[in-house]
Amino acid sequence: MARAPIDRLPLTVPAFQILLALVDGERHGYALIRDIDQRTSGEVRLTASTLYGALARMLDAGLVEEAEARVGGERRRSYRMTRRGRGVLRLEAERLARAAGWARDKRLLPGTP
Repeated sequence: MARAPIDRLPLTVPAFQILLALVDGERHGYALIRDIDQRTSGEVRLTASTLYGALARMLDAGLVEEAEARVGGERRRSYRMTRRGRGVLRLEAERLARAAGWARDKRLLPGTP
């Protein structure tokens, strides 16, 4: 029996960042690493082994799927988010937003009236 999306939470930081990078569309491995590094201003840096290990687990879980792409005439394996992946990403983002709200309620984060 397939696990429910909520059972896949919490996502690891690499999995969360990979899915965020795939919101904009299909990407190959190096483009994922570059997007995550740039978007997080270097706060999250994935090595190739971390990226491909996470992608393998995400493929097994049905969160992403492989696609073949051509980059500069070369064939590269690229990845795209599945419908299940988008649902899990949304649930995780909502979970993190609730957690940030709880921290604001305790005056741990700015934004508390």
